[in-house]
Amino acid sequence: MAFTMGFNFLLLLAMAATNLLSLYHLSSTFQSPKPSPPVPIHIPQHLLRHLNDIRATINHLTASTSDSKRTSPVPHDLILHSQVAPIASSCHRHPYLLRRYMNYTPFSTCPYDLDLQETLILNGCHPLPRRRCFSKTPPKPTSSLPLNPFPTALPDSSVIWTKYSCKSFACLLQNNPIDFDLNARRSSLLKYASELDLPVNRFMQLAKSANSVIRLGIDIGGGTGTFAALMKIFYNVTMLTTTLNVNAPYSEAVAARGLVPLHVPLQQRLPVFDGTMDLVRCGRAVNRWIPLPVMEFMFYDVDRVLKGGGYLWLDRFFSKAMDLEEVYEPMIRKLGYKKVKWAVANKTDPSGLKNGEVYLTAVLQKPVSR
Repeated sequence: MAFTMGFNFLLLLAMAATNLLSLYHLSSTFQSPKPSPPVPIHIPQHLLRHLNDIRATINHLTASTSDSKRTSPVPHDLILHSQVAPIASSCHRHPYLLRRYMNYTPFSTCPYDLDLQETLILNGCHPLPRRRCFSKTPPKPTSSLPLNPFPTALPDSSVIWTKYSCKSFACLLQNNPIDFDLNARRSSLLKYASELDLPVNRFMQLAKSANSVIRLGIDIGGGTGTFAALMKIFYNVTMLTTTLNVNAPYSEAVAARGLVPLHVPLQQRLPVFDGTMDLVRCGRAVNRWIPLPVMEFMFYDVDRVLKGGGYLWLDRFFSKAMDLEEVYEPMIRKLGYKKVKWAVANKTDPSGLKNGEVYLTAVLQKPVSR
């Protein structure tokens, strides 16, 4: 308290001294018709020291951030980019990471900092600033890609494996079969074993019976793009797949299948124009672990991109049973969509039993007009 009062007194004293000097200068200007030589003003040394201390304190408070590592100079290209294009506000919360990302040699090869990029994106720094450098590419790109999006094997040469523990798709197939066993994933999207399942052909029948045309869509959190692949080969529907390379090359896997990956996080505005999509499907990535404000904004962004009469498909969304009833269902109800399918069942794995979780599979149709 004493320090604060003393600091405030010094600041007041400095302001008073500055104002007195300004008044003196103005009064001498108005009284003297001719310019007079400057009169030396004696300022006590102890006041100069206090003024310097105040200036240093203000500069420190202005320059300080929550990141204690922000000590390096600002990279030139970061300053240049900020003058020609906006930088996402969340990027400024992580200045040390942002400076690392933009600290490179222009017009040369970009640093291979995929893990740094993913960290920034997952923390809301998206889109990332552009860089004036050449991205690394696989040293031996494949000469041809399979026409069938369900090949016997994806080409290892389409990936730079440096940052991953697995060094091949065969390794990923063994260690992460849920995402990288393409045929097993295909079967799961075509079968009907419980009310939670909605085979792709059944969904298309529902849409056809409602005179709805399905040509374009987005699969949010679509992994390696198997849903998009099925819609392409069976129904000639173009699906964009949002995915992130968290511990595995998901984007490269989607692209190797002749599909379009969108490298965007869940909190990012979908990069398509209003009212252009017939279908938005939310897979396993959309669940109760997403903060409520992020999920609510996401639902309304889905509404923005859907055409009138378009469909929102929640595939095995999971949450606590009480939360589904008291939080998520009211949130979804606010959209005013028609319930085409609404199925709830217990989540029977160890986590589901421990936390009282349930699955929800729902198909909701946007009103044709508001």
